[in-house]
Amino acid sequence: MKRRARDYWGIVYLVPLVFLGVFYVYPLLSILDVSLRPAGVLDLTAFVRLLTSDYYSGTLLFTVYQAALSTAFTLLLATPCAFVFARYQFRGKTLLLSLATLPFVLPTVVVALAFATLLGADGLFNDLVKTLFSLDYAPIQLERTLAMIIIAHVFYNFAVALRIMTSYWSSVGLGIEEAARCLGADELALWRDVRLPLLRPALLSAGALVFIFTFTSFGVILILGGIRFATLEVQIYYQAVNMFNLPLAAALSLVQIFSMLAMMVVYTATQKKLHLAPVSSKTTAKRAKSLVERLGLNVCVALIAILLFSPLVALILRSMLAAGQLDLANYASLAQKSRGSLLFIAPLESVFNSLRFALMAMTMALILGLIASYMIKRRGRLSRLLDPLFMLPLATSAVTLGFGFIIALDEPPLNLRASWLIIPISHTLIALPFVIRSVLPSLRSIPPSLREAAQTLGARPIDALLTIDLPLLGRGIAVGATFAFTVSMGEFGASLFVAQRESVTIPVVIYRLLGDPGMTSYRQALAMSVLLMLVCAAGFLLIERLRIAGVGEF
Repeated sequence: MKRRARDYWGIVYLVPLVFLGVFYVYPLLSILDVSLRPAGVLDLTAFVRLLTSDYYSGTLLFTVYQAALSTAFTLLLATPCAFVFARYQFRGKTLLLSLATLPFVLPTVVVALAFATLLGADGLFNDLVKTLFSLDYAPIQLERTLAMIIIAHVFYNFAVALRIMTSYWSSVGLGIEEAARCLGADELALWRDVRLPLLRPALLSAGALVFIFTFTSFGVILILGGIRFATLEVQIYYQAVNMFNLPLAAALSLVQIFSMLAMMVVYTATQKKLHLAPVSSKTTAKRAKSLVERLGLNVCVALIAILLFSPLVALILRSMLAAGQLDLANYASLAQKSRGSLLFIAPLESVFNSLRFALMAMTMALILGLIASYMIKRRGRLSRLLDPLFMLPLATSAVTLGFGFIIALDEPPLNLRASWLIIPISHTLIALPFVIRSVLPSLRSIPPSLREAAQTLGARPIDALLTIDLPLLGRGIAVGATFAFTVSMGEFGASLFVAQRESVTIPVVIYRLLGDPGMTSYRQALAMSVLLMLVCAAGFLLIERLRIAGVGEF
């Protein structure tokens, strides 16, 4: 009986491994095959073209350059704000820190459109300046510029750096700073010789993670920059979809994959240096008393409010106002397919598609994530290898995954390229690491003595699972489910590759509406973006509420 149970669980444990092998490893190997053997024999022409072309080497350099700039400006703004959050107590601090994370969970198409409505030629900021100074032209010209891309990247990744540095800084006591003051150190010397050196591990970790996100940025650059500011991600999409040059797209994907793996090694190395003994926030945070402290605190709060909320407010206002009056016609038109549109369905139908795919992806990700979490929890060398293995999809760009699907899943028995099933499958793969990171801490916190007591009383393994584990895992499962649902709703890169005519999702519809001529499609894109933003915001708020007890590792 025990042997049969072990065989049963062995088969169950194979399920997530098979899923990862079929829908992650196999597509990546297919990319490798297409890039090295486009005609069935070894052919390095695509790589030679990459190495000898000034254009593609320039694309790689620009990808690194814009990521480095985005990371530098993000850290520059987040560092003083993290100091304020770690060192001062003020009303609304916890709420503001939670709300500051909202932009990071928003889909990139929503972020890009939000900045276009705020800082574009016809954006609210230009409209305000023209009204105030009686101008007949837009004074701020940021459309299709690197500056707009950098601003959007800072908006998108600010919360990542803020959270990492605030958490680390809060764990560092004030003793070293007080000793430095006793030795005559002024404020400049404290920053130069004490605070920044102490913060270096968090700076490196936050910088590495932000660099990874901006290196693989797709939606922001595709919408705000276009082909003129193409990164590796945009070039992969352009070569595969527009030019149908699969060998070159595959070669670019390999460069992307190896670059990401190298950066993940750097990030993992920096993460290991972040663990400090916890220190109570009461010993590190205080009330702002002096005028300088209060001024710095108010400037920090105002900066966060302006940076993080003005684009979202601009998007909402632009979607609901016409000629200065409240007008909800944009939302009413979502049920209609506009004339001349490239869409084959009414925009509102994509909401049903997204909800359906998100529920399917959430269900599959939860089942696979629970099984994978139990596998990782088991002690042994194999278990230590499984944890980073299941995190690999998080280190691979969605565009690369989508490209791998269209070249790998086109033959029986995996002829899924023309099937709508490929969308929830791709979303499941992307959401799986979030589920594991949400469930695994809860699973590890369950005392082994509870299961041992249940076995002593004659409970079968399935009984222990249902009566002990699942109730105690409830909060972690809810967090993982919400993460999976929200990630699926906003996923753009892979969906743009694999979505078919009638199975497009909300982010894909928004992007295609932006490419349609006329104001009707543009206004529909605004309304769709607000709806998607509200769904993702609701998911984020639910995650934050469930994470009060510290559940999860994100």
